[in-house]
Amino acid sequence: MEKIGRQVLFIGTSEGNPRNGEGSFIRLKDGSIMFAYTEFMADDWEDDENARISALISRDEGETWGEKRVLFTKPEGSKNIMSFSFLRMNNGDIGAFYIIKNADGTDQIVLSRSSDEGKSWGEPVNCLDCLDEQDYYVINNDRVVKLKNSRLIFAAARHTVLKGEGFKPGIVCFFISDDDGASWRKSETEIPPLFENDADGMEEPGLYELPDGRLWCYIRTGLGFQFESFSSDNGESWSAPQPNFFFTSSCSPMLVKDCGDLTVAVFNPITEYTTRAETEPWGRTPYVMAVSNDRGVSFKKENLYYIEDDLSNGYCYPAIIECEGGFLMAYYHSNNTGIPLNSTKIIKIAYDEIKVI
Repeated sequence: MEKIGRQVLFIGTSEGNPRNGEGSFIRLKDGSIMFAYTEFMADDWEDDENARISALISRDEGETWGEKRVLFTKPEGSKNIMSFSFLRMNNGDIGAFYIIKNADGTDQIVLSRSSDEGKSWGEPVNCLDCLDEQDYYVINNDRVVKLKNSRLIFAAARHTVLKGEGFKPGIVCFFISDDDGASWRKSETEIPPLFENDADGMEEPGLYELPDGRLWCYIRTGLGFQFESFSSDNGESWSAPQPNFFFTSSCSPMLVKDCGDLTVAVFNPITEYTTRAETEPWGRTPYVMAVSNDRGVSFKKENLYYIEDDLSNGYCYPAIIECEGGFLMAYYHSNNTGIPLNSTKIIKIAYDEIKVI
């Protein structure tokens, strides 16, 4: 496979800032591109450590980036905020979705809006207010989707938390808004683990709308493949999960996005098999992009590219946005630490680097 893309920014770590990542891009009305990410401000990189959402702006299609500024800080009494997604709302506002990790071990997934292109933000709305239970919900960065009918939807992994037993296996559920984010409800159907003894379950799901109107939910598992489920009613009900045998995968999330006339899927192919030793770190290496020219209906092995082929480093949690002549991709880079959740690398991929067979 050919390796493509070139680095345009690397957001490294430092003392008191052990982790930068899980970001999202948005095109502003003046033509510039904003990238926001979780900036951990602590001594350790673990998920529960103190963090804030910071942002950079590029005015030249990602070639250079301005000074960092802070968009959001954690509410008083919470552990942190993380897992950020931008979305252009139906009324033209910028929507900012992120997780608030509460001190009691529960999560909120919130939406804050800006009507002035990110200069100021309204009070966050809790998208999980429609729930009675207090389970632990996980949504990845760059994951909220607006359908062709203007419905907003995101997929989350629900983990029941039992005292003394930790997290139970993930169950995928879906949150829907038909009033541009003012209120949210849970879908009729959840996607449970396929096997009773699956300790991980269905984790870190993503969504993509296919040309025929079906929704494709792709799901991280610990079973060697991305699993998938489909909805023909805009996310209300879902088919039973099955493995997608094209997308072999370590226990790491995938992301599918449209870029111009192409659809790209970024993932970590499985690294552990009979004749190959486990690859560090965490099996999240190499980093591969599959390209489809029929809007995600099919992917072929002839249309695979390396994003990263250095097996000594790990890569995960991507974000993608189209830019002039190609697209930008941001993702975690372990930066020779052995921990994939470390630095953020942004690369620029030109369309003329991709030749779809």
